[in-house]
Amino acid sequence: MKECGVDRVAVIGGGLAGLACAAALGSRGFRVTVLESRRRLGGRASSFADPDSGQLVDACQHVSMGCCTNLDHFFGTIGVSHLLSPQPRLHFVTPDRKRSVFKADPWPAPFHLGRALMGAHYLTPAEKLRVAWGFLALLREKPDADPPLRDWLLAHRQTERTISRFWGVVLVSALNETVDRLGLKYARKVLVDGFMRHRDGFVVHLPTVPLGRLYGEELSNWFGQHGVEVRENAAVRSVVATRDGVQHLAMRDGTTVNADWFVLAVPFERVADLLPESLVAQEPYFGNIANLTPSPITSVHLWFDREVQSLPHAVLVDCLGHWVFNRGEVTPGEFYLQVVISATRALRELGHDEIRRRIVTELGQVFPALGQAKVLRSKVVTEHTATFSAVPGVDQWRPPQASPVPNLAVAGDWTATGWPATMEGAVRSGYLAAEAILARAGRPQRILRPDLGTQRHARPI
Repeated sequence: MKECGVDRVAVIGGGLAGLACAAALGSRGFRVTVLESRRRLGGRASSFADPDSGQLVDACQHVSMGCCTNLDHFFGTIGVSHLLSPQPRLHFVTPDRKRSVFKADPWPAPFHLGRALMGAHYLTPAEKLRVAWGFLALLREKPDADPPLRDWLLAHRQTERTISRFWGVVLVSALNETVDRLGLKYARKVLVDGFMRHRDGFVVHLPTVPLGRLYGEELSNWFGQHGVEVRENAAVRSVVATRDGVQHLAMRDGTTVNADWFVLAVPFERVADLLPESLVAQEPYFGNIANLTPSPITSVHLWFDREVQSLPHAVLVDCLGHWVFNRGEVTPGEFYLQVVISATRALRELGHDEIRRRIVTELGQVFPALGQAKVLRSKVVTEHTATFSAVPGVDQWRPPQASPVPNLAVAGDWTATGWPATMEGAVRSGYLAAEAILARAGRPQRILRPDLGTQRHARPI
């Protein structure tokens, strides 16, 4: 039964997808309850308390980009945009310690990054022309074309060196998958939206605080003003449902949660565990999700006794690591670097000590000051199911947010968002799930933000 005529919504999962959906529905008069099984919000884009120091440590550094219009809108709505710092310059570094700066010129897209590409020290003049040809070919390609990426690159005049030194450097980090496994569609999405469509699309927005801080006081206050309740340490055991609808949620503590509408905003590998086995077997919508495969990511956290490099970040070329993020002096005498290694399937057999050793050795080659520094503490974190693998044709397994169960929507970066597995994709899925519920409630509205360049300012939810 509705409370005073107000529709009640239960959102299962307090990651970005669930939080974005809760914000969209809460601001439209729904009574929303977010159920998060852990004691922290943010899902994979969050932080944990380091037991050795008590510091908040990001499981893996996440960043936004200028092309992430929905993520920008969500952060602006809840009031945390000031906690991200734009990085209009990207620093590319090679093991020989040479550096190139990637920045935009005041020219219209797609010519704004032409000089930056021509200045890349790690490519020969002939390779730069090949890369430019590849960009032109991407613009001519159909947006939904999704053949194997590596085959497409080789068919469009790319070489093993341009693949490893340019396309792989950008795409493995952005998509958390190796070039030989990727499909063209989301590679094109990253490159066109991020580098070619708008001058600000490529600008990285780096959190200046631990990710967990993005879901702190500002979010709590905003939710409180809009009637959104958040329950942490509230694990759902099962979704009690048939094809006709969800009856209630069975919680692990033995209680039940009732609502008019339900949103399942959990990682794709958890969907089948929460739903009735018969429903998953009967509905290909749910059963096909099992065809998605995960791709792991590893982050190496290092605390040194002195500053070992002054750049806010560095993109590593021809290295095991892909990005280095400099968090500065986090406590007196402790300088913190985080190194992110994407698509770490090949590192599965290595122990954390060996991964740490290789990364420290590699950083010593790239940053000479590290040779005089002492590692005070370290931590290696691997998320084995960090993202779905954007293999060719992956969209056939990604469901739309409106499920065949009348009062159930799904959300998550793995759903059909038109984006790869990113924070932007997660927020898009939450907004689309809210749109699905509004449509079924007889109140259709558009929540999703337009792409960069079609809207100058984000309006409040």
